Amino acid sequence: MSDDPAPRHPMHLAAFLIAGPVSHHHGLWRDPAGAVPFLSVSHYVHIARTLERGLFDLVFFADRLAIADRFGADKATGLRHGDQDSTRLDPLPLLGALAATTSRIGLGATRSTTYDQPYHVARAFQTLDHLSQGRVAWNVVTSMNDGEALNFGLDTHLDHDTRYDRADEFMELTAKLWDSWAPDALVLDQGAGVYADPERVRYVDHDGAWFRSRGPLNIPPGPQGRPVIIQAGASDRGLAFAARWAEVVFTIGPTPADLRRYVDSLRAEMDRIGRPPTACRVLAAVMPFVGATTAEAEDGRDRANALVEPLAGLSTLSAHANLDLSTLDLDAPVDRLEGTGTQSLSRLAGRIARDEGLTLREIGQRYGRGVLVPQLCGTGAEVASQLVELFDAGGVDGFVISPALLPGSFEAFVATWCPSSSAGAATGRSTPPTPSGAISRPGRRRQAQARVVLAPDEASSAVSQASSPVNVTATIGLWATAVSRSTVLR
Repeated sequence: MSDDPAPRHPMHLAAFLIAGPVSHHHGLWRDPAGAVPFLSVSHYVHIARTLERGLFDLVFFADRLAIADRFGADKATGLRHGDQDSTRLDPLPLLGALAATTSRIGLGATRSTTYDQPYHVARAFQTLDHLSQGRVAWNVVTSMNDGEALNFGLDTHLDHDTRYDRADEFMELTAKLWDSWAPDALVLDQGAGVYADPERVRYVDHDGAWFRSRGPLNIPPGPQGRPVIIQAGASDRGLAFAARWAEVVFTIGPTPADLRRYVDSLRAEMDRIGRPPTACRVLAAVMPFVGATTAEAEDGRDRANALVEPLAGLSTLSAHANLDLSTLDLDAPVDRLEGTGTQSLSRLAGRIARDEGLTLREIGQRYGRGVLVPQLCGTGAEVASQLVELFDAGGVDGFVISPALLPGSFEAFVATWCPSSSAGAATGRSTPPTPSGAISRPGRRRQAQARVVLAPDEASSAVSQASSPVNVTATIGLWATAVSRSTVLR
């Protein structure tokens, strides 16, 4: 690998998690090595610290707002077999715990624009941005199915394009609320008794088709000004939304050609609306199985995939598509899958089933082993080569690493990729193709700057603290670290 060409720009890494018993891989909770303590905060703290040590840019939590009950119009299948919605803790409180126990990695959580209110979301993420010292991100979703609607007093989920219309206005109002305090509005002049400059805090007076809000937000600007926005829109309407708002896009593509088509479409839409391509990074989901030998990695993959119950995958696919698949013959070939939920995933599942001649049971097993996320397999050097190849051929900016097992998948990956480790040396690179630079937000990021007036006896202490390496925090990039990305975080 030492002769491999250098990547065209820094390769970014994010980690995908669900605060529950599975991730994309539905066999996760059945790991023979032991029960996964998914109800324990220490579980997530350990994972986040592992990822931080491995120089990841970001860990983010997907979320949904209902137990899956689209398959058979009942909750039984998903709960019995442990599908993707069988348990989901609220990720926002978890971010608070991770903010207190990590120092550099970005922290992302999901909130729905269909079943929440802009003021509430703006306030929650602004709070977390302060608590994390500028490391928080919002994964914006429009939600998926009627089960979520029923939990919020509605009979049916909004139709696909209407959800995005609402989401656009949701984002507009949230941005207004985040910007309702000028960066220098917080004065804190203790001698004069002036807390803030009221002329630098404004009402937003929003009155739209979906929302009304006077504002302003009751929290000063966070270190980032606004949290980083993550999105995963892949339908035509979803892609237009991502092109307008996203700074990180998470996508699933089975082949490099699929990824390249998506990246090209997103960049073209961004260009059409006047956003530079550097304003958004596209990260492709992959699920690596790393072993000391190729055979060991393949054995680990096969054992993990054998844990997947096809009905668990079908329950999740039904929830994603907002479609009851129990009405179809389990052992008959699948020709087409169309629902009113996540269009891109249901169409992709239908395409794969049709192209490969899979039955419904077989596509359920395939979906359950990763929600169509490509699985990579090999030694650390082999997986690194596969990622570099996919990075270049797919035109992406990096990868979302999805675990098959926890915490084992991340531990194995980090052991391989940390420059100081013996496994990292096996890649043949002095610096492995991990994140080595910031994901920038040109022309938009701002630092909240309070015009703090300190009492004389506090001034020297403040200067000392400001110059201390311990207090250097991320303010530019997705999250730039306080040390070189080529150095293992201690």
